[in-house]
Formats: sequence, structure tokens, C-alpha cells
Amino acid sequence: MSKVSPLTILPLAIFAAIAGLFYAGVHRSDPDALPSAIKGTPAPVVAFEPLGAKPVITDAQLREGGIKLVNFWASWCAPCRAEHPNLIEMARQGLTVYGVNYKDDPGNALGFLEELGDPFEAIGVDRNGRQAIEWGVAAVPETFFLDETGKVILRFAGPITQRALERDIWPAIREAKGG
Repeated sequence: MSKVSPLTILPLAIFAAIAGLFYAGVHRSDPDALPSAIKGTPAPVVAFEPLGAKPVITDAQLREGGIKLVNFWASWCAPCRAEHPNLIEMARQGLTVYGVNYKDDPGNALGFLEELGDPFEAIGVDRNGRQAIEWGVAAVPETFFLDETGKVILRFAGPITQRALERDIWPAIREAKGG
């Protein structure tokens, strides 16, 4: 009777481990969601450049009372253009909306806001993308919702749509407000 070499079993064990990882990834509760390393933690400290005459986002604003959102956007981003009316509507409904203009030409960014409207209470410019890295931004548009203390309660990657507002965003805001 011959012995089975461990080297014969090794490829099968590696295959089984990889298959298990793929299976777990496909069967997440929401396979479309991108996890965020900063969810549940205070928003990263910010230091932005100004965009035109708009007020610049300050670190203190992100940590003062009220639910607020921080939206990373760019004038060259087609999905940013698509979500923009929803940002305007959220601001109209009383939500504080801050904008971070990401790797953009300032003239193009100001033209974008002039054409589509400006929902932002304050704006910061992230010319080199360093702040986006601190926040864990994968691509624009990406939006972070903060509670009254400046803690990240929701990260939304991609354009904010009506469906996303109804399914994910408004429920998260209601929960953060305590009901």
C-alpha cells in the first residue's frame, strides 16, 4: 500500500480555500456595497483649498451638530452630473451638504456649479487627491454621511439616485436622528 504525498493534497486544499472565499464574497448581505474602513469613526481631519469665493469646509463644521454629508465630486464626472439634482433636493430639505471638488480644474468646477446649481454650504478643493485617500474614496462621486458628532454613519459609493435615497440614505439619516 502506498502513502499519499502531502504535495498531492496541497493543490486541492488551496482550491477549496479559494472557492470558499469566493462563495463567502458572493453571498454577502449586499454584494454591491463597498465596505468602508472609516464607518463608525470620526471623519478624517480636513485641510482644503478654497474654490472661488465659496466658504471652505472646516474641520469644526464636520464635528458640529446636525446630520451632514460630504460629497466628493468633479466637473468631468458624468455620474456626478446625474446625482447633482438629488444633492440640491437634500439641501433644499434642510440637510447640510458639503462638497469636495476632486482633482478638477477650478474654472470647470465653478462652471459646473453655475450651470447645475450649488447645493454646497461650503466646498473644499482636493487638487492632488490626498484628502480622498484619507477618506477611502474609490472613485467620484462618493458621499459620506456624518452624525451630530462628526462620526461617519454611511458611505455611499456612486451616484445618489432616487432609489438609493429611499432604500439607503433617508433610513440611515432617520436612524442617526434617533427614529
